[in-house]
Amino acid sequence: MSSARPSAETYRLDLGFARLEALSFAAAVGGAPTLVFLHDGLGSVSTWRNFPARLAAATGCAALIYSRQGYGRSDPCLLPRPLDYMEQAASVELPAVLTAAGVQQYLLIGHSDGASIALIHAASDPGEGLLGVVSEAAHLFPEGETLDAIRSARDRYRAGELTTGLDRHHGTNAACAFEGWAQAWLDPRFVQWSIESILPRIQVPLLAMQGCDDPYGTPAQLVALRRRCNIPVECVLLAECRHTPHREQAERALHLMTRFVRRCHAAALAAGPTGCRTTT
Repeated sequence: MSSARPSAETYRLDLGFARLEALSFAAAVGGAPTLVFLHDGLGSVSTWRNFPARLAAATGCAALIYSRQGYGRSDPCLLPRPLDYMEQAASVELPAVLTAAGVQQYLLIGHSDGASIALIHAASDPGEGLLGVVSEAAHLFPEGETLDAIRSARDRYRAGELTTGLDRHHGTNAACAFEGWAQAWLDPRFVQWSIESILPRIQVPLLAMQGCDDPYGTPAQLVALRRRCNIPVECVLLAECRHTPHREQAERALHLMTRFVRRCHAAALAAGPTGCRTTT
């Protein structure tokens, strides 16, 4: 696989109902799949920093990073967000992104809300194009720790402590990004939200990572993911790591993801265009 840093292209994806900020890297290896990055509940293209470029370079894959509607420099969205906003992102926005970008074979790299969206998409019969999912700190259901951390973030936001970072990554979408996320999670009805029941439908390989010190979720999320899926799940609990493995344990996360992506790509090549494994 190539290790050279791929060149970047920034543009806007027109989905018809919204235009989204996007960044892409071309594949260094012919026929390699696209790594599609799904950011967290306060994330955007820019919050991924240089990690997508590093993973694309390590695997030879193409990469597509986009800000969901209401985030980054994408079009704003109406508030309040519906409580099933992650399901809508997985079933409406993500398929539209894949079509608009011309993505065929792909792996999803999701963080936090983005990881939940990736799992929902994988459980929704996405077709043969999806080769695998990397889940960083996914939410399968709300926990008390999660809601306490979001309340703390809301208090800091109201005190003006988060303004600089939100403005830097979201510009005029800063209030939309924060309020859309916090209002949904702290709605009393959201405690009933769960994606556990759909996990048995997932049929692609999964790599799931979570930090031991994650304030937004406990290892119970990994336990539930492994228990509810009908396919083997590679679960990794990272020491000295909070909510963002690709930043706080970047080298370890890069190694784990590179190995996983290469394995998924090799399996797709071995299966051939008909989905049947070839022999020699």
